[in-house]
Amino acid sequence: MEYTIKNLSTIAGVSTRTLRYYDEIGILKPARINSSGYRIYGEKEVDKLQQIMFYRELGLNLDSINEIISSPDFNETKALNQHYNELLARRQQLDALIENVEKTIFCKEGRIKMSDKEKFEGFKKKLVEDNDNKFGKEIREKYGEETVKKSNHQFMNMTEEQYDQLQKLGDEVLETLKEAYITRNPAGELAQKAACLHKEWITFCWGNYDKEAHANLTQMYVDDERFRAYYDKEQPGCAEFLRDAVWIYTGMKK
Repeated sequence: MEYTIKNLSTIAGVSTRTLRYYDEIGILKPARINSSGYRIYGEKEVDKLQQIMFYRELGLNLDSINEIISSPDFNETKALNQHYNELLARRQQLDALIENVEKTIFCKEGRIKMSDKEKFEGFKKKLVEDNDNKFGKEIREKYGEETVKKSNHQFMNMTEEQYDQLQKLGDEVLETLKEAYITRNPAGELAQKAACLHKEWITFCWGNYDKEAHANLTQMYVDDERFRAYYDKEQPGCAEFLRDAVWIYTGMKK
């Protein structure tokens, strides 16, 4: 079945302006332009728009999405399975947060007692499950099940203060990396500061530090499209820049 831009806009729930913009940037072009000058979309374009909307829902920017779906290795069925698993994980995370809110309400009403640690378990569990569903397979293959268990245990047993510190440190890594990228010098002072902050962040998560593991981790950021999309979401190229800075910082040779 074919659709005009107006019809596709209606069934997809996106504006015609958005579809025109997608055409302009090349992420979703119409199948053809008819004799009246209208954009016409076919089944292939409908499926591609669905993929774009899935990835947008998962927080990826358009540059990253375009890179993923334009790749010769892109497999639509595999991508749909990945979306499905990530949505199931999101539902589980929401259930954990709902349970946490419910317990907090009962605590405020005096029906139960709730420890300070319990108040933050839902948030920490959500982050652990989110990271595990996204990256757990790759991390286990590279570093082993024991490393993953140790890291998750370390995280789940953080105090509220430690959790806040980790969040602030993660934000500082991204902000410093974005500023350092402007210099285009991975050996520069700002880039090396970003590498050092990243070292502190992974040490916080892992409970220990190994410079070879640190270097290999940043290579994974470049090789895996999901890691790369996270670090490139504000500034494309940041994943590779961080890898280069960390390889210099650790003294490892690429």
